[in-house]
Amino acid sequence: MTQRFITLIGTLWLTSSLSFFALRLLPGDAISSQLLDSGASASIIASRQTALGLDQPLVQQYIQWLAGITQGNLGVSITDGRSVTEIILQQLPETLELTTTAILIAIVTGIGLGCWAGFDHTLPKVILSGSLSTPIYWTGTLVLWISTRGNTASGLFLPSIVLGFHTAGAIGRIISASVEEIRHADFITTAHSKGLSRHLIQRRHILRASLLPAVNVIALQTGFLISGTIITETVFNRPGIGRILLDAVMRQDYPVVQGIVVWTAFAYTLINFAADVIYHLIDPRVTA
Repeated sequence: MTQRFITLIGTLWLTSSLSFFALRLLPGDAISSQLLDSGASASIIASRQTALGLDQPLVQQYIQWLAGITQGNLGVSITDGRSVTEIILQQLPETLELTTTAILIAIVTGIGLGCWAGFDHTLPKVILSGSLSTPIYWTGTLVLWISTRGNTASGLFLPSIVLGFHTAGAIGRIISASVEEIRHADFITTAHSKGLSRHLIQRRHILRASLLPAVNVIALQTGFLISGTIITETVFNRPGIGRILLDAVMRQDYPVVQGIVVWTAFAYTLINFAADVIYHLIDPRVTA
């Protein structure tokens, strides 16, 4: 447990630090961009930068930001002055709704296609390959075009289908490979020699054992979905963390980007921790 806590802290520190310095390598800043467009003088821009601490040495800004993080303070948006925590919490339900629906679709579709493909069927293998090779922006645009021509409301269903289909490929590939390996294992041969029916062997022995490797893949894909909904939310014009992150990057709103990065890293680490626990519950031989 101590090691996992250290890993959590290390992941949060590394990801947040990388985002902190990467953003500040970009030319300009949000204050200069906003005020210059409005015709503000150099003195007004400088005073605003001083008020937000942007004129301080980079190391000092970094230390102050880390100190705020340890107290749960993600800072305030440079562009509108709102709390970063408030901004994230306001958009979080939309992203979680999309992510949850998409991962459920991905699990059902991926496991179904993976099991089917594992028994040497060509069609599910082609579908899984298409799922992995087709970019989300292409499938999203195609689905949106079809729905528009058919006067179908996008809502939650269509973006969830797009994300779920794309994510199902990774889950299905793992399941397929696992089924192919396990169905040729010695204990399966023994089960056949005992006269057990083919369907019983597939359901009780092959499929059950094949699901175990998918646990960690599902956790990884869930983390990817939480942090990777930018394209889908943009294509389908949905609110959410992804849209806020994209807008904040374009405006160079440092605190918002850093806050979302920290939150995403925290969620990703917790999801993987939960996957390890579930893996241990399924197979107690594995140390959680």
